[in-house]
Amino acid sequence: MSQRKYFGTDGIRGKVGEGVINPEFVCKLGWAAGKVLSGRGTNKVLIGKDTRISGYMLESALESGLSAAGINIGLLGPMPTPAIAYLTKTFRSEAGIVISASHNPYYDNGIKFFSADGFKLADDIELAIEAQMEQPMECVASDKLGKAIRVADAAGRYIEFCKGTFPSELSLTGLKIVVDCAHGATYHIAPNVLRELGAEVIEIGTNPDGLNINEKVGATSMLAITNKVLEEKADLGFALDGDGDRIMMVDHKGNLVDGDEIVYIIARDALRSGRLNGGGVVGTLMSNLGLEVALAQLAIPFARSKVGDRYVMELLNEKGWNIGGESSGHVLNLAVASTGDGIVSGLQVLTSMLRADMNLYDLRQGMEKFPQTLINVRYGSAPAPIESQEVKKAVAAAEQEMGDDGRVLLRKSGTEPLVRVMVEATDESTALKWAEYIAESVRKVSAQ
Repeated sequence: MSQRKYFGTDGIRGKVGEGVINPEFVCKLGWAAGKVLSGRGTNKVLIGKDTRISGYMLESALESGLSAAGINIGLLGPMPTPAIAYLTKTFRSEAGIVISASHNPYYDNGIKFFSADGFKLADDIELAIEAQMEQPMECVASDKLGKAIRVADAAGRYIEFCKGTFPSELSLTGLKIVVDCAHGATYHIAPNVLRELGAEVIEIGTNPDGLNINEKVGATSMLAITNKVLEEKADLGFALDGDGDRIMMVDHKGNLVDGDEIVYIIARDALRSGRLNGGGVVGTLMSNLGLEVALAQLAIPFARSKVGDRYVMELLNEKGWNIGGESSGHVLNLAVASTGDGIVSGLQVLTSMLRADMNLYDLRQGMEKFPQTLINVRYGSAPAPIESQEVKKAVAAAEQEMGDDGRVLLRKSGTEPLVRVMVEATDESTALKWAEYIAESVRKVSAQ
């Protein structure tokens, strides 16, 4: 496959005003995407965004570029990433464009695309857009310019979709739930979904000001929701990230329930209700070994992909399975949504709780997480020392002693000269011992 110049594994992302996240580039990106997509079907593209202040600027730039290419635009305003995927499909649009940097701070932003079927844009389309970026920008005739309209009922449509993934015979009446929206794109949606299904809802992170997205709240900062669950004596809490495609949960005792445990709960419920249909689960190289062991006890097949929800999706499609995810809270169930959806994943866990008549604390007990130690080792300008014989010997020694009761993972950081040494074992002391042993071998090699 050709090398991408702009698109990464999750669209285009960076600091606002630096690199490519600026009005000039984004305007031309809109034009290039419009040129590639023009002449197909409805000739319409949807644009949604999260709540960061730069979204207004980038939305206007995209709108200008798309209009110059003759594409009509539907403006959704602040909407979760999975909502934009869903609405792109239901509106029969050529594509959906998301302006978001997900769990990053407010000063970052990004652009990613969904295709007409609600999945991430195919590689060949991304490459065609990049190729078009190299051409001089031009404008269609005035009578061919694209028009922009505001989609007034976008939030209501998505709320109904979310509620539709929850069994009609069940109700959340009697449950007190804390929901943390990270001052992000779900602030006006997640609380309403839960309330309309009967829950008593305590909100935090629902007052975005353009600058506070993901700041000490949300799925990447769980202290606020943990404290609120305990303070309110709530049944559980769930925290979403800035664009709503990630979820982390808290049980009534204040224990964190991460993406691996959520995937396990959803897969076990699918098995028990006959909806797994012989399928399996996809995790990543970073998924806890406890997930693999717990699924094996249920005779549910398990496979690991590279880190990143894009790679989880690819392996699910390859195997014809539906359920997968990452420990960070990206959870996929292709039977109900075409992309990771924090609200929908939370509703699936609530469904499992009600079917089993169990609280979240008890429901998660079927999976026991292995203690995990992660050490980052910086290396110099030489190639990463992962392939050296000394490091390989250290890894082999750890794997031989731990056997099936542990796991070693070494990988290079994609953004800085770091080797990430991760060891899982049945007890913390073993994980720490072997992680330090391997990390020291990496240090020695990198110092040579």
